[in-house]
Amino acid sequence: MEYFDAKLLISAAGKNQWPDSELPEIVLAGKSNVGKSSLINTLLNRKSLAYVGKTPGKTRLLNFYEVNQQFMMVDVPGYGFAQRSQKELIDFGTMMEDYFSERKQLRVCIQIIDLRHGPSKDDLVMLDYVRSNGIPVLIVATKQDQCNQSETSKNRKMISEKCNVPMNQIVLFSSKTRRGRDELMEKIEAYIN
Repeated sequence: MEYFDAKLLISAAGKNQWPDSELPEIVLAGKSNVGKSSLINTLLNRKSLAYVGKTPGKTRLLNFYEVNQQFMMVDVPGYGFAQRSQKELIDFGTMMEDYFSERKQLRVCIQIIDLRHGPSKDDLVMLDYVRSNGIPVLIVATKQDQCNQSETSKNRKMISEKCNVPMNQIVLFSSKTRRGRDELMEKIEAYIN
């Protein structure tokens, strides 16, 4: 399926701004600068639906994208970026806690990891948190085009071991070459149907 009818519904600071919708939701989580916005744009065949910034850590709200009036993609703020005040970090924590524990239509979390570096400590904490909430996780390893074949193989194995997920369930993704796009869309469709 090709998704073209996609729009940003709202950037929500808190649960009082969440869209009143029953559509299934796919949430995207990952470190700042891991390529979440590029992944959204590639998946949805759009050039600039999600803002791709030069500075990491620009997403500060929950961005709800409605796709073909069939499901929502929810982009949460990237973590692991140092230039945040203590108050911002507490606000983010509350916003994430509310979303992950209360949003009943959440179907799966796409955990995005940079293939070049493997999972950070923050990635592993996020993974544990999502799993502890009983939410299924899909691991997507981005920036695959920046690794040669042996690095890709070695790093995929390392992600598999650290994240405790079979290697064949890690989607290798590149927004540049579009590798992994169709595979990821098929996996998303299985969760929303």
